[in-house]
Amino acid sequence: MKTVRVQEAVGMVLCHDMTRIVPGECKGPAFKKGHVIVEEDIQALLEIGKEHVYVLNMEKGRIHENEAAERIAKAAAGPGITLSAVSEGRINFEASPGLLDVNVEALNRINSIEEVVLATMHTGQQVTESRPVAGTRVVPLVIDEKKIERVEEICAEYPYVVGVKPFAHYNVGVVTTGSEVFHGRIKDKFGPVIRKKFSRLGSTVMDQRLTSDDPVMTRDAILAFIAEGAEMVVVTGGMSVDPDDQTPTAIRATGAEVITYGSPTFPGVMFMVAVRDGVPILGLPGCVMYYRASIFDLIVPRILAGEEITREDIVALGHGGFCASCDVCRYPTCPFGK
Repeated sequence: MKTVRVQEAVGMVLCHDMTRIVPGECKGPAFKKGHVIVEEDIQALLEIGKEHVYVLNMEKGRIHENEAAERIAKAAAGPGITLSAVSEGRINFEASPGLLDVNVEALNRINSIEEVVLATMHTGQQVTESRPVAGTRVVPLVIDEKKIERVEEICAEYPYVVGVKPFAHYNVGVVTTGSEVFHGRIKDKFGPVIRKKFSRLGSTVMDQRLTSDDPVMTRDAILAFIAEGAEMVVVTGGMSVDPDDQTPTAIRATGAEVITYGSPTFPGVMFMVAVRDGVPILGLPGCVMYYRASIFDLIVPRILAGEEITREDIVALGHGGFCASCDVCRYPTCPFGK
């Protein structure tokens, strides 16, 4: 860092903020630390009384923090991501709606490079409205270009580091079991919740059909939806261990392959995932109706984003699968399912 006359500072990096004050009108930064001085800045600097400035002379092989952030962001960003302008050396990654997909292996390799920072939200989160999900910058004002080249090399080994898998539109059939609802003794409250959840994810409930506790009736309703072109069928009710709760039996009776019955998540233990002819069939426990965040919100977005759910995926939910039951739910910006 050195002091130079403003006329000699073109191409150099400003090492401190420069404040512009107009009495009775404004006070604020005319130039910020890290600004690369150009010819047009000379007159503006003189007008605010600055004939000398502290600058950093860029040595060969070193690059400014703004350029470093731009190169990291460009190399790491994938589909569904737009990049913000540089602000104070930082660039944010803005995600469009879909499932956030972070390559954690690549991310860790990048952050192992000294003075390089790339921070993201947890992978696998549903994004229903555009929002920032990651940010990058370097620690010093200038950095060895070789470090940024190494970041670019790592990113080139993968399709992307931070991206979004878009949600596909699914036509969803809903089967609601339970003699108490079927015979009109109580009003169904599950249907409106499910419709709202799927709507937020860009899918449509094609119809909701009521069945009694007879597993044959429930099986036939599931198969009818599949025959009519449903791309997913969810079955609500009948998932507990009570003798009359026959939903798991009905799902098995369709001939579907059962991926899991039971999930290490609270709420959401009595959850079932099965597949018949490529159509996911989900048995939803009652907690989906009462909790803002449940097993539904951990698994359904992944299916809509094109992921194939395995038993191993369900097992992995145990770490982070205990909801803290906060007074105010802020899902997905919380630890649940992560």
